[in-house]
Order: sequence, then C-alpha cells, then structure tokens
Amino acid sequence: MAAVAAAGAGAAGAAGAVAAPHRGIRTWLRSAFRFATDRNDFRRWLFRNSGWLLRNSEWLLRNLNS
Repeated sequence: MAAVAAAGAGAAGAAGAVAAPHRGIRTWLRSAFRFATDRNDFRRWLFRNSGWLLRNSEWLLRNLNS
C-alpha cells in the first residue's frame, strides 16, 4: 500500500515539475540580463568559448601554414 502511495506521489510530483515555457521579449530580456549579471554562468560561458577559440585558431594556423 505504501509503495503504491509513493509511486502516486512521485508521478504527481513529476507532472507538476514541468513548467510551460514562457515566451515574449520581456522574458527573453529578463533571462539575458540574469545571464549577464550571474558571474558563474558568465564565467562558464567565457571558459567554454575561449576553449573553442583556441581550438579553432590552432586548426586555422596549422592549415594556413601548409
């Protein structure tokens, strides 16, 4: 009986966890501002893009020197 109740609670919790996506320019601006002001996200983004830049510049220099 407890297992059935736990399964029911898990299913209800999983269904309630999915939120409808918000659309619109205000939502986009709010998320862009939040991203720009959140240091952890910005540092993660900067780290990923600097790695991409280094890999591609290495490839470009190797192929230009051939």
